[in-house]
Amino acid sequence: MADMYASLRSNVGTLGQILGDTIRTNLDDAFLDKIEQIRQLAKSSRQGDETSRDEMLKLLAALPDNELVPFAKAFNQFLNLANIAEQFHTISRNCDELVCVPDPVEQLLGRVLSSNIDQEKMLDCLQNLDIDLVLTAHPTEISRRTLIQKYSSVIDSLAALENPQLSQREKKQQHLRLRQLIAQIWHTNEIRHERPTPVDEARWGLSTIEVSLWQAIPDFLRQLNEQVEERTGKQLPIDISPVRFSSWMGGDRDGNPFVTALVTQEVLDRNRHTAARLYLKDIVLLVNDLSMEVANDELSALTNNSLEPYRDVLKGLRIKLRNTLDYLNERLEGHNPEVDHSSIIWHESDLKEPLMMLYKSLSDTGMSLIGNGLLLDMLRRIACFGIHMLRLDIRQDAERHSDVIAELTRYLGMGDFNHWDENEKQAFLLRELTSKRPLIPTNWQPSANVAEVISTCRLIATQPARALGSYVISMASKPSDVLTVLLLLKETGCPHPMRVVPLFETLDDLNNAATCMSALFAIDWYRGYTKGHQEIMIGYSDSAKDAGVMAAAWAQYHAQEQLVEISRQANVKLTLFHGRGGTIGRGGGPAHEAILSQPPGSVDGRIRVTEQGEMIRFKFGLPKLAVQSLALYTSAVMEATLLPPPEPKPEWRACMQQLAEESVKAYRAIVREEPDFVAYFRAATPEVELGKLPLGSRPAKRKVDGGIESLRAIPWIFAWSQNRLMLPAWLGAGEALQAAIDRGDMALLQEMEQEWPFFKTRISMLEMVYSKAEPNLAKYYETCLVPKNLHHLGEALRERLATGIKAVLELTQSDTLMSHTPWNKESITLRNPYIDPLNFMQAELLARTRKEDASANVELALMLTIAGVAAGMRNTG
Repeated sequence: MADMYASLRSNVGTLGQILGDTIRTNLDDAFLDKIEQIRQLAKSSRQGDETSRDEMLKLLAALPDNELVPFAKAFNQFLNLANIAEQFHTISRNCDELVCVPDPVEQLLGRVLSSNIDQEKMLDCLQNLDIDLVLTAHPTEISRRTLIQKYSSVIDSLAALENPQLSQREKKQQHLRLRQLIAQIWHTNEIRHERPTPVDEARWGLSTIEVSLWQAIPDFLRQLNEQVEERTGKQLPIDISPVRFSSWMGGDRDGNPFVTALVTQEVLDRNRHTAARLYLKDIVLLVNDLSMEVANDELSALTNNSLEPYRDVLKGLRIKLRNTLDYLNERLEGHNPEVDHSSIIWHESDLKEPLMMLYKSLSDTGMSLIGNGLLLDMLRRIACFGIHMLRLDIRQDAERHSDVIAELTRYLGMGDFNHWDENEKQAFLLRELTSKRPLIPTNWQPSANVAEVISTCRLIATQPARALGSYVISMASKPSDVLTVLLLLKETGCPHPMRVVPLFETLDDLNNAATCMSALFAIDWYRGYTKGHQEIMIGYSDSAKDAGVMAAAWAQYHAQEQLVEISRQANVKLTLFHGRGGTIGRGGGPAHEAILSQPPGSVDGRIRVTEQGEMIRFKFGLPKLAVQSLALYTSAVMEATLLPPPEPKPEWRACMQQLAEESVKAYRAIVREEPDFVAYFRAATPEVELGKLPLGSRPAKRKVDGGIESLRAIPWIFAWSQNRLMLPAWLGAGEALQAAIDRGDMALLQEMEQEWPFFKTRISMLEMVYSKAEPNLAKYYETCLVPKNLHHLGEALRERLATGIKAVLELTQSDTLMSHTPWNKESITLRNPYIDPLNFMQAELLARTRKEDASANVELALMLTIAGVAAGMRNTG
């Protein structure tokens, strides 16, 4: 084990040593000695030494006000640097094979081609893959963008130091650079002064593309092409794009009053601006590269037999791209300039067709080697990103749409749409959808909320189809929820059939999803609108919050099975859109395993998945990491399509149904029926204090005066991860497993765990959560923060946690959690001595701030402990 992680430990040690030197220089030896003493005591305390624990708590309690912030900052940055070292280790030359698995695409190609699947079927699957990764801001990256850039530079230096040919002087320069970067990090405030705006979030998403994915996409496709050519002797198409990217940043207005039509317009302009700027950089490089004179007849004729035909075409594109940037700059400054569309890049073809002509000319004249360089990279970027960079989804709550129609019907004297039954609503909506006259009067003055929904739809009508993705309806439950949006789009003049996507989120809505979609597919007009393709979003966050992870997972699985079947019967191609979060409680976990655990037939070469917040950085923040992530997605979707998982046996289904029923009952018995639960939750976690942390642009609650039911899934899970109980990610699941074991189902459970990917993934995720849960720390929060009359509930919750851990260990026949995933186990072990002191300090600071008016130092230190624990847990929601 030590050898396997030697280089990782070495890098953690190096970065920690430099941080220590930086702290010593900024403060003094005594303060650094105190930090190291607390860290060593935390390690001993974790090994069960009560004396060390008491000594550590005494030192923490004795910290004066002026040392609180630097102490929290020190441990926070230790954890961030450990994250950097671990992230780098997965792409390092010294990465052990148990951590850095062989390329998943290469492995899959070997398995597929050695099976009974013929080569043509495999190639057809690959060429028609449609993987859409949707970048979302919430819970948004807890680290500031300026720090993220510095963390990336640290990784660059670590990579440079791996070069065995570096001279001593060059090594010295890299170590100096590391010291400079860590000093910059130490002297930069980790906590934003202000909450980011939706535009800030969108710019953060664009920066991920610019610094990583812009290079990773052509790198990945070049690697993929080489693998396919080596196995089959065939090349991939020039414009293949198995993975594309969309975004919710600036388009997701569900519960976020700060996302308006004006904001969405600005984000769309910024997306285009970034694309034009990056393409211009590529064109400038190509002008230098393509100095050749020989051209085919088409290019020669177009350029009047120019001596530099390639450069002539590229210079024309360079002018158009500069004009495009000037036009978009004016728009971003608030103007609405008139423009001759022929002078700018207005359509994707304006850029793609001239470049394809150059590529063909190079191929025709024996210069394919040159054409397959930067020019091919650029063509593949266009295939992936288009000229709009990210296709923007629009998301809004179903209730907001029905409120528009209700206000309109009241104004027209037709009654209140919201009070009609479902049949009346559908009849009205279909009548208006097929009517040739407008429904919205020109002199109508709607309320502000209604006007904003209409403005958004009018904005959609002005956008090119390729600029936008789907219109997602949150909390959808009935056919009228979908038809209402279609009517609003029709009435505001949308010229193209936008994908309108119901999002089924709660347990009841998931269970009713197939009934709802069957009713829609039975409507001839609707079937005509969809043109045989339907996208449906499956919600993970709210279903887990509603019913617990075990029951929610089974409802999601079962709903997908039913939706696949009714779509097949209706002859409709189905794309499932998975609204997964970064944490287990929000459907998170390794994407590869998650895709392979879906029901057979539910992937079929097409999938959309949300990638959110800090997980975007962990998966796509560096070009090499991004290439790995793209390969994982591609291989998983191909495997799920060509080698689908087995159909669950009837006895597996029956067992899973019983587990789901018992787990939701156990979950709701606590969350909904325990009278002391809300009071305990608010006391034992920093739920209230999280509202002060400027995480994302969206409010933490759907309704300001609501209770647990109105709390968003992100702060709900974030709060429980801070006190290390991790409750939403396991509550109900362990109790149900133990009940199944007690009634003699152990052999059946073990068969399911070994043979059914869905169940195996559920157990693996539970193991991960149980490993991160720390009942002793949760008890410490309780001791410091919770009134004694509520302690009985904490004791009951910790007993349930112990029950779940025991059941999983019994099921997997292991002595310790995660024994079969040593890398993940090591990752958690590495961080604990740094997270524990932050947890103890956070509990103390929470107690202090709740009793008295806190000083600015105490407030900032508390925020830093929250950021530090989030960094250590590797998720914020």
